[in-house]
Amino acid sequence: MSNEPDEPKGLQRGLTNYGDRDFALYLRRSFASSMGFTRDALARPVVGINSTPSGFNNCHRSMPELVEAVKRGAMLEGALPLEFPTISLGEAYLTPTSLKFRNLMSMDVEEMARAQPMDAMVAIGGCDKTVPAQIMGAISADRPTVILVTGPMMTGRYKGERLGACTDCRRYWARFRAGEVSADELSLVESNLATTSGTCAVMGTASTMACLTEILGFGLQGSATAPAVHADRLRIAEESGRLGARMAVDPQAVRPTQLVTPASLDNAMRLLLAISGSTNALVHLAAIAGRAGLRLSLERLNELAATTPVLVNLKPVGANYMEDLHAAGGVTALMWELRELLDLDCPTVTGEPLGARLKGFDPASIDRSVIRPFDDPIEPEGGLIALFGNLAPEGAILKRAAATPELLEREARIVVFTSPEDLARRIDDPDLDVGPDDALVMQMAGPKSASAMPEAGYLPIPKKLAAQGVKDMIRISDARMSGTAYGAIVLHFAPDSASGGPLALARTGDRIALSASRNRIELLVDDDELARRRAELPAAPDEAPRGYAALYDRHVTQAPEGCDFDFLQHPDLQRSRQQED
Repeated sequence: MSNEPDEPKGLQRGLTNYGDRDFALYLRRSFASSMGFTRDALARPVVGINSTPSGFNNCHRSMPELVEAVKRGAMLEGALPLEFPTISLGEAYLTPTSLKFRNLMSMDVEEMARAQPMDAMVAIGGCDKTVPAQIMGAISADRPTVILVTGPMMTGRYKGERLGACTDCRRYWARFRAGEVSADELSLVESNLATTSGTCAVMGTASTMACLTEILGFGLQGSATAPAVHADRLRIAEESGRLGARMAVDPQAVRPTQLVTPASLDNAMRLLLAISGSTNALVHLAAIAGRAGLRLSLERLNELAATTPVLVNLKPVGANYMEDLHAAGGVTALMWELRELLDLDCPTVTGEPLGARLKGFDPASIDRSVIRPFDDPIEPEGGLIALFGNLAPEGAILKRAAATPELLEREARIVVFTSPEDLARRIDDPDLDVGPDDALVMQMAGPKSASAMPEAGYLPIPKKLAAQGVKDMIRISDARMSGTAYGAIVLHFAPDSASGGPLALARTGDRIALSASRNRIELLVDDDELARRRAELPAAPDEAPRGYAALYDRHVTQAPEGCDFDFLQHPDLQRSRQQED
């Protein structure tokens, strides 16, 4: 999309086609006048505000207040702010999983940003899949865009202990399954896990993507970590509106496509590794890269992991919460510690290079109980790695920082569940043939499966083992897991089992070999036997007959490509895939 000085602005942009441009503008102004706008207001540049509230999305409860702050900022800079809705994705409310609808939301954002007369956009979101969807849509529309996240929740309290969704909810649920907590006590905990508006209070997917949004340059400095109920959040919203208004009249305004480069993706992966962020972020980063015509390399992830330390002491792999990270200095403090590893010349939405955000920063202000020094890290190597081998020829993901160390170099007998439904039926069967040294495997949970790659990779410990005190086991699937989860969990196997990937060939009683140090995961079965099993695989699942589900089934890509739709990726990437095929 061009942004030349003589391009129509405001309501003159993208006139509806009636065969008469003057009539189209006349008609547009007349209808806009019915909303009480003056001719002066209607002559101003337009900042579109992508608003995503929903009764099915608790993370976005603060949306009306944020919208008003953005409007205030835009008007202070002389622009006309116009709010427009797109669909909203509440993580806990969608079936089979919110990821299935991320691409739909991205299409909604892209098409409304392109079709409606706006000169710049401020997109407001928070819950796990909304921010990636907004970034993906913004890149494809390539309208000057500021991303404003809703911010994390503040913690609750229970018997003097701070609680935050959803790591603590998983911890108490595990204790309940092990018989350590009663149903009545669990109910009391439940009402104290999520007590304010905002996203999860820990380094889950929403917080991870907020941090990556800031370091990619889509969000303002400090925007990732300010709590949803903090006054800073409203000040950031106002400044986002101001910036949107300035971008609306600047022919040199930074475009989303300019923010996604090989260097900025490296920066994002460095930060992801240093915060031990959500494994989901790799799916979203791959999709974001694909919209810009780039591939996210899992081999590159491993290279960066070898030289990027874990610096953040935050749940689910540490002890603190997002409100503590904000007070400790947030993303700016992390950039300071990582400055020798980052490309600080990468652009940001303000037009300044990323390194400008470090000017005047005082490292003495960093709370070292939350953010460790670069030369005294929590772990010397990054928290996430990719694994390869005959079980994952295109890669699988392990959040090693969240795993029991003793399980990271292990051979184990496997117990296989053929689907999430099979897991639900049998995992707590007292007759299940499983021991504490076994590994659990779940099939048919990848992007091509009927369950559409749900956050089901956090396989529960079988109840009879939980009752014996077993806290962690190797758990393997082509599903995802929530960023709030923890354990020795290997995910995102590609190709997935529904596509006939090697995970589909695993059988109970087989053995696997996991080696985090060598980035390997192998199914210890000879090639002849695997070939025999492949010949016996059932046909691929039928595609949905109609609607969005049919579109999803026909066009969703594998996890290393971001589970985006192939036709939504940048044309350069589409051509590259066609040449490979």
